This record gives sequence, C-alpha cells and structure tokens, in this order.
Amino acid sequence: MSTIFSRANKSLISRWWWTIDKRLLVAVLVLIGAGIMMVSAASPAVASRIGLNEYHFILRHLFYLVPSLGFMFGLSLVSHENIRRFGVVVFFCAIAGICLTLIGGYEIKGAQRWIRVLGFSVQPSEFLKPGFIILAAWLMAMQKQKEDFQGNAIAAGFYVLCVILLVMQPDMGMTILLSMIWAAQIFLAGFPFIFIIMAMGLGVVGLTAAYFLLPHFQSRVNRFINPESGDTFQIDRALEAFEKGGLVGVGPGEGSVKLTIPDAHADFVFAVAGEEMGFVFVLLLIALYAYILWRGIRSLIRTEDMFTVLAIGGLLAMIGLQALIHMGANVHLLPTKGMTLPFVSYGGSSVIALGITMGMLLGLTRKQT
Repeated sequence: MSTIFSRANKSLISRWWWTIDKRLLVAVLVLIGAGIMMVSAASPAVASRIGLNEYHFILRHLFYLVPSLGFMFGLSLVSHENIRRFGVVVFFCAIAGICLTLIGGYEIKGAQRWIRVLGFSVQPSEFLKPGFIILAAWLMAMQKQKEDFQGNAIAAGFYVLCVILLVMQPDMGMTILLSMIWAAQIFLAGFPFIFIIMAMGLGVVGLTAAYFLLPHFQSRVNRFINPESGDTFQIDRALEAFEKGGLVGVGPGEGSVKLTIPDAHADFVFAVAGEEMGFVFVLLLIALYAYILWRGIRSLIRTEDMFTVLAIGGLLAMIGLQALIHMGANVHLLPTKGMTLPFVSYGGSSVIALGITMGMLLGLTRKQT
C-alpha cells in the first residue's frame, strides 16, 4: 500500500483511512452504484414521455452525485465538533429556505416546497432533516452536561417550528418522518416515559387533524384503506411490476411499469427494481440497508458520548425510516408518499442531502484515536 495510507503516516488522509468504517462506506457506495443503474433503466421512458432528452434525468443524477459525494467524503474527514457546527448551519439555512418557499416558491402537485437557486430547483426541507438531527442531538446532550441548560425544551421548540413550517407547505410525509426521527432521539436521550406517551398522543391528534383538514392527505389515506374510493393507478401498476418481475426480473431496461408511472425513476424506483431485477435483487437492496443500520448501531453502542449517540441514532432513523416508507408505499403496505429511496432514487436536493447525512454518519462512526 502506498505511503500515504501507511499507519506511520499521520496525515489527515492516512488517519481517515485507518479510522473510517470501510464496510459501511462500501455498502453505501454499492447502493449508490445500484441507484445509478436503476435511474439509468427507469428515467429514459419518463424523460421521453414529457418531451425531454432520454438521458436528461440520468445526466442530472450524475451531476448531483458530484456534490453529494463531495459532502460525504468531506464530512467524513472532519471532527465531531465540526460536524456539529456544520449541522447547525445546515438547519438554519434550511429553515430560511423553507420560509422563502412559503413566500416566493413555486407549487408542484398542490405543494409549495421548491425554490429556484441559480436555475436549479431546490427543496430546502430535504436539508432540514440532517440539520435538525444534529442540532437536537447537540441541545439534548448539552442538558446532560449542564443541568441548568434547558436543551430539551429548546430542541422541542425547534421541532414544533419545523412541524409548523412543513405543514404550511404542506408536506405531511416529511412531517411524519421528522416526528419519527425526533421520537427515536428522545427515546435514546432517556426522556421520561410519560413524556414519550404524551408525545405519541399528540402525534395521533396531529394525524387526525391532518386527515380532516388536508384534503390530499385524506384522499391518500382513503385510497389506502379502500382502493375503490379513488384512483389507485400508480400503486396498481407498481404491484403488477413486482408480479411480473418474479425471482430474477425481466432484465434491465425491459420493464413496462416505467412507461406508465410518472415518477418511476424517483417515488416508484423500488417497483422498477422489482420488475426488471427481480425479487432476489430487491432482497439484496433490503439487506444493504439493514447492514448499514447494523454497522451504525454497532458504533452507537460502543460510544459513551451522548451527542454522538443521539446524532448517530437520528441519522440511522432517517435513512432506515425513509427507505421503509418508500418500500412500504411501493408494495401498498403504506399510503403512497412522494419519498425517495435513499441513494437509489433520482433526486437533486434529496441526493445532496443524503450525501450530507452519510458524510455525518461516516464521520461520527470513525474510530477515536
């Protein structure tokens, strides 16, 4: 091995090489490779259907991967303190971005979640997730160190602010995901059990209110419970895709579901994978996510620093829950929700935000020397 990777070399790159969780890094890179393959297979049909060059989405996907990988490797190099600082900056930038979307953003499919930045569409709420995780972890860890510091209350206040802004867009899927991440963090922080029960109760009240106040949310829940109550075209095609794919799939590029589902390269990429690559490939994808979670939990158990525990726990919850929601919606175990499959689906803001998320996770799980 070259001198730069020698144990005797004390350079930043050498120390990174010997402390990084290489197995976790390889698992993520394999997922990213699978994502390139699936976006290449699913996106040409989507692009042609809306009058774009058939390579439009895959080229943009590769373009977004450049800053995503840059953030991932860059953040994996820095200290825990710098990860915390970066996360706090990301959070407040995301809050400012969401406010701008509510003032001057543009609407897609009934939701006002995007703004234009230098000609690109940006969804600030994607960056809110990793930013909030790091900020909340820092505040709650600070209260453990200084009992007179009301970190838990401040973190709860920021959570309420996030929920209000997300509901105003409206984005119930992101609201639910952030709430579940927050629940995982307060559990790890050792909040009193009565507080957790109260939080769950408020969650039920919030979902009930959303059902009666937000027509699009009510429609999706109704179609999930009773498919005959509305249009279920997309989920019907997705289920057909898994049925056609069988054990080994019909072959890359040979599937038909991408010809009819509008977001086959993003919200329904799991269905495309099921049809073209088959059940075995789908199981391998699930196994990769499970392995990433296991490696992260393994590191979490071994650390005694509360900030690191809460940050790793929140980041793992984000990746695992987002993958679970995407897969569950594709196989009709959950109501349909426009949520990407981490590292596999096409996306701009989502791909970059996931690069930030994984960079933080890789940095926090490095061996301490």
